[in-house]
Amino acid sequence: MTTRILTGITTTGTPHLGNYAGAIRPAILASRDPQADSFYFLADYHALIKCDDPQRIQRSRLEIAATWLACGLDTDRVTFYRQSDIPEIPELTWLLTCVAGKGLLNRAHAYKAAVDKNLESGEDPDAGVTMGLFSYPVLMAADILMFNAHKVPVGRDQIQHVEMARDIGQRFNHLFGKGKEFFTLPEAVIEESVATLPGLDGRKMSKSYDNTIPLFGSAKQLKEAIARIVTDSRAPGEPKDPDSAHLFTLYQAFATPEQTAGFRQELLDGLAWGEAKQRLFQLLDGELGEARERYHALIEKPSDLEDILLAGAAKARKIASPFLNELREAVGLRSFRSDVQASGPAKKKSGKSARFVSFREQDGTFRFRFLAADGEELLLSRPFADPKAAGAISQQLVAQGADALELRADEGDQFTLWMDGQCLADSPAYADPDARDAAMLRLRDAIAGLAEQ
Repeated sequence: MTTRILTGITTTGTPHLGNYAGAIRPAILASRDPQADSFYFLADYHALIKCDDPQRIQRSRLEIAATWLACGLDTDRVTFYRQSDIPEIPELTWLLTCVAGKGLLNRAHAYKAAVDKNLESGEDPDAGVTMGLFSYPVLMAADILMFNAHKVPVGRDQIQHVEMARDIGQRFNHLFGKGKEFFTLPEAVIEESVATLPGLDGRKMSKSYDNTIPLFGSAKQLKEAIARIVTDSRAPGEPKDPDSAHLFTLYQAFATPEQTAGFRQELLDGLAWGEAKQRLFQLLDGELGEARERYHALIEKPSDLEDILLAGAAKARKIASPFLNELREAVGLRSFRSDVQASGPAKKKSGKSARFVSFREQDGTFRFRFLAADGEELLLSRPFADPKAAGAISQQLVAQGADALELRADEGDQFTLWMDGQCLADSPAYADPDARDAAMLRLRDAIAGLAEQ
């Protein structure tokens, strides 16, 4: 069984070595698991809650996207997108807001911390608290529930948000599901083995402590940062204690067991701190050198990054758009046309419905057209030798429903329908990609309408 895993990266800063060891590297390794269906997104809506500097947010989006790609994220294997490129996310946020209890949100750690801080300073409890901060857990729930993630890797401070997503999703299922579970209830995953790197002063590496080592600075910048690592006063030749030296902890996070054992012994034998820092520099420069080159090449071509992210968004929206239509139907935001068709006389209903039309070609093969309710042709099938095969395919499409449609947009302005690895039908040519994408949505809606009849 494939497990869907979702990870969000808030775009408020420049990734450093601690981010790489603690989040980026293990996530990319996990994405290569053939049983994982991984979603990675730039949480730029979340960034607006924490930062009101547009230039910082824009730069961070660029740097973080380039970092993940430079470090080896395979966008053919995973779904990689910007949160703000998925309009279904804020719409789902509102649907979930309408079922999320205020009492639940009152218990969110970030909100409670802000209130406690205000009370300690004699301020109004909600001074400086925005609705973005207060409803942050609902936006995070929408991120998770939109793609029905099974597992969400998070730090311990974020476990509560995954639990709240479960509560909100369960509430929606109860109110509107009528026996159907719209949302998978996610599970928080805590990676106990993930490295937490010390910074230059021995505390956890963090921008708030100003003790970070740049991930993709130049080799000179990397060397200068390592030179500032705080060490004890033991002179060259004096034995060093590896277990109390955060320089050794940094080395160990990137070295092989054999390298680590050798370095430990050298410190015990009295290796000078200056030489030890040179060894750490050589190790990190070897680890990051090629990725650094890829990173700077990506930074210099933001248009290429834009194309990659938009392609990821299109891939994500193939899931999000039909699913949101299903949720809109569930809460009562339905098309009046579907209501009229549902209540009208049988003959009128059938006359206004989408339909498959089968026909025989002059060469003896069989095809079908799929027409929208207004007669617009949405699909023309590939030829079939057997008329029963063409009919079976059309029946299978209706039975599986809109969510199961595998539609692929080509490099031009058409799309194709696939099933079990086989291309079955082609769309007409459209004026531009926007018109093509709109037709794909009409096709999904039309198939969904037939499935409901």
